[in-house]
Amino acid sequence: MRKSWLVCALMGTMAWGQAQPAAAPAGQTASPEQAPSAESKPPAPPAEVAESAVVLTIYGVCPPKTTAAASKTGASKATPAKKPADCKTTMTRAEFEKIAKGLSPSPTITPQLKRQLSAALPKFMAMSEAAREQGLDQTEGYKETLKVAKMQILTTQLQRSVQEKADKVSDTEVEKYYKENPEAYEQFSLDRLFIPRYKQETTEKNDSEEKLTEEQQKAKDAADKAKQEQGEQDLKKLADTLRQRAAAGEDFTKLQKEAFEAANMKMDSPNVNLPKIRRTGLPPGHVAVFELKVGEVSQVITDNGGNYVYKVVSKEVLPLDDQVKTEIHNKLKSEKMKAMMDEYTNSYHADTNEAYFGPPTPTGPGGRPMPPRMPRGNMPPPPTHGQPQPQAAPPAANPAPQPQSQQPPSSNPN
Repeated sequence: MRKSWLVCALMGTMAWGQAQPAAAPAGQTASPEQAPSAESKPPAPPAEVAESAVVLTIYGVCPPKTTAAASKTGASKATPAKKPADCKTTMTRAEFEKIAKGLSPSPTITPQLKRQLSAALPKFMAMSEAAREQGLDQTEGYKETLKVAKMQILTTQLQRSVQEKADKVSDTEVEKYYKENPEAYEQFSLDRLFIPRYKQETTEKNDSEEKLTEEQQKAKDAADKAKQEQGEQDLKKLADTLRQRAAAGEDFTKLQKEAFEAANMKMDSPNVNLPKIRRTGLPPGHVAVFELKVGEVSQVITDNGGNYVYKVVSKEVLPLDDQVKTEIHNKLKSEKMKAMMDEYTNSYHADTNEAYFGPPTPTGPGGRPMPPRMPRGNMPPPPTHGQPQPQAAPPAANPAPQPQSQQPPSSNPN
């Protein structure tokens, strides 16, 4: 049975093969497959099915047939005919998985993809054959859409090929990167003292006060600004004093409590210890801390969030274990993917006639033009799984708090 036409019809659906399972509607209980009980045992693996076994039967769908007359003229339009009562199409495991592998971005065919594909195939087979019988595959709209669809499919295949090539990172490359970047795998335990930049307001506003005149409001605003600036200077001086006391060996927890009391902070003092911190775990303006020796205390570091003092409690170098190897592998893979894709994306440019296309499209993040949406009719959008994504930097362990909120920075080292 010929199924090449079916592959072409389904390639436009690669995106939904990557979608996550839809959440159950409100009030509807999820099936055991969607929401397995935490106490239940994992389901037993399904029994092995022979490749020649039929795994899908579609009743009411027959393979397209071409009349002898159409063959002589070279036409591909199928001749409409009444379907026999026993018309059906069967598909073996080998045939089904051949299609699934063509759609899946990874070598593994997930149960989710198999289930989605088994639900979509009958519809596509029935409706595409009905469209052929009506000659819709001979229309200009179909032919032009097919051209774009082929380009999209080839683009996806190229991206998948780049991803597969980039994934081939050897152990030698991993070990070389580890040896050439030892500082990236240093792990620190730090004590951190946080002194807010501004004092918390202690006076409550009285809504019953008479409305101030313009001059009175200006005077009040000037006084509030002067008070805030004075509070900022006081806390900066306090930070210098607390830093000297920390260098002399005083306990950071005690000093942190004093800092919050001086700033009129009503919340509990944050945990001063930051274990297992690496160089990507602090804001860029704080990385000088990692140049300190064990036991040393930093100078006061001031940014928009407040004032910080660090002490290096311990330092170690992470071994080249499986976790570090995986981290380096993913980093090198990401760099390879970007380099290869840049080679393709930088190999061309285009000029447009603005008199016809109109003004440039709005720019997106980074100042790059946002690509216009291409008309696809009912064809789902192509997937983006093959495109190299920039490696996300590990989340900052302590993002700087905003002056307005006066929140202490997070102590999460992960």
